[in-house]
Amino acid sequence: MMNFVCPVCLRELTDTGAAYCCSAGHSFDKSKFGYVNLLQSQKSSSKRHGDDRLMVRARRDFLDKGYYGFLLDELCGICEKYLPCSARILDAGCGECYYSSEIKKRLADKNFEFAGIDISKNALEYASKRKSGISTAVASLFSLPLADNSCDAVLNIFSPEANGEFLRILKNGGILIRVIPLEKHLFGLKAEIYEKPYENDVPPAECAGFELLESRALRRETELQSNEDILNLFKMTPYYYKTGKEDQQKIASLCSLKTQVEFEIRVYAAKK
Repeated sequence: MMNFVCPVCLRELTDTGAAYCCSAGHSFDKSKFGYVNLLQSQKSSSKRHGDDRLMVRARRDFLDKGYYGFLLDELCGICEKYLPCSARILDAGCGECYYSSEIKKRLADKNFEFAGIDISKNALEYASKRKSGISTAVASLFSLPLADNSCDAVLNIFSPEANGEFLRILKNGGILIRVIPLEKHLFGLKAEIYEKPYENDVPPAECAGFELLESRALRRETELQSNEDILNLFKMTPYYYKTGKEDQQKIASLCSLKTQVEFEIRVYAAKK
């Protein structure tokens, strides 16, 4: 079983049902949604952490329509290829646990054990509604509440690259599965917002402490045929929060949208 560790003393936490406790007497109550808050607030000056409720709800509604189903299919294939039965997997930056809960369900015969970490309480509230049985905690990816060498794999899907922490918690030879947007990802959406839309910068594949095993580029054109789906896509991206009312109104009036959807999946092995 994957156990969180105490953010104060680093001892293993035991799930007592209502709280997580360590042998030193530190205790962390579970929220009514089942997640535990292990974020040490004194290390952050921000009062608001992670994705807000609007973004989380929009992402949930969009993903549940299956628009990124082809990415999920590839992730299931990669997990089946690289991970052993009963693998312990951290979904790092799990959001509402769309990908991890679906992988767990589709590959039930593999008996994978997942834990999810996200800095957003809103995201973990929605994760609980999937009733996937995934243990979740509010924490920073740069200070993971997990023991050294405790995980077989890390999912890092559209979330910050905390490579040092990923290397610490992965076993030697453990797998890091990273998903990033490619150059023209959502270019059609950006073309509706900006006069001069820009392509995304793609980070290099080199990753200290890891060996790249394979990469897969996924490119499709997707057509959205309802204003609800278009607005959900817009609101789940940073573009919504970086535009004014005038630019937001351009999207609010659309009834159909064609846009490129481009991802790269990179699979690494930890080398210690």
